[in-house]
Amino acid sequence: MFIGKNTYISPKARIVGFKSDNPNIVIGDNSYIGDDVQIMCDDFVMGDYCKLQHHCNIHGSNIKIGHNAWIGQYSVIDCLGGVSIGNNFAIGPGSFIFSHAKYGDTLEGCRFDYIAKLQIDNDVWLAGGNTTVYPVHIEDRVMTLAGTVITKDLISNHIYAGAPAKDITDKIGSQFVLVTVEEKYAKMSKYLDEFGWHDSLVICRSIGEFKDDGRTYFDVDTRTYTKRNSDIEIAFIRSLLPSKAKFTPFDITSVKETVWTEAKPDGRSHD
Repeated sequence: MFIGKNTYISPKARIVGFKSDNPNIVIGDNSYIGDDVQIMCDDFVMGDYCKLQHHCNIHGSNIKIGHNAWIGQYSVIDCLGGVSIGNNFAIGPGSFIFSHAKYGDTLEGCRFDYIAKLQIDNDVWLAGGNTTVYPVHIEDRVMTLAGTVITKDLISNHIYAGAPAKDITDKIGSQFVLVTVEEKYAKMSKYLDEFGWHDSLVICRSIGEFKDDGRTYFDVDTRTYTKRNSDIEIAFIRSLLPSKAKFTPFDITSVKETVWTEAKPDGRSHD
C-alpha cells in the first residue's frame, strides 16, 4: 500500500484486497478517506486531492480514479468488471455505480448474468445524489441531475435527468460554455491575487511558458501544473477547489505514474 503526502485516512476506514491477499493500493497526495469507508479491491489507484466521504464502499477487481474526485457519503462503487474514472469527477451522496448485473438464477432462466467495464471520462459531474450508473461510457463534461438512472452511453457536455436518463440539454443548456485562454488567464490571475500573490506560483497561457526553476507553473489552457508539492502550492490548489479551478500534474501518462512520480519519495509505504 502506498499513501501520498498529506493524505488522511480515517482509523475507521478499512482497506483490503477483494480476492488477493496482496492488493495493489495506490492513493495520491492531499487526499481524504473518511470514517467507515470500505475499499475492498485487488487493484485500486486514486489520484491527488480526492475525497471519499464517510461510509463509501468500493469493491471488486480494479478501479482507477483520477485527480480531484469527490465521492459523496454512502455511495457504492462496484468494480467487478473494471472501472475507469477520469479527472475532476464528482458524484452525490447515496449513489451507486455498477459494473455487473449478476444475481438472478441462471438455472431458472435468468437472462442477466454479466460483468462489463465502466468508463467515466473527465469533468463528469453526477450531481445531487441518488444517481445509479450501469456499465456504460460517460464522455467528458457530462452532467446529470439528482436521481438519474444511467443505462446508456452519455454524450460529451450534455445534461441528463430522469429514470432512465433523458437528454435535457436543449432545455437548460450544457454544463460548460466556451471560455477563451485570455479569459482563463485573467480569472486565474485574480484567484492568485485573492490568495495572496506569491513569487513561487506562476500563471501561464501555455505549457511553453513552463520553466524548471523551482516554481510551480499553472497553464490555464491545458489545466496542468508543474507539481512541486510545496506547502504554498498545496494551499493555493486547495483554495481553488472544488469549483474555482481544477488542475492536474503535467506530463504524466497515467494516474498511477502521476501519483508516484512525485509522491513516493515523500509518501508513506505500508505492507
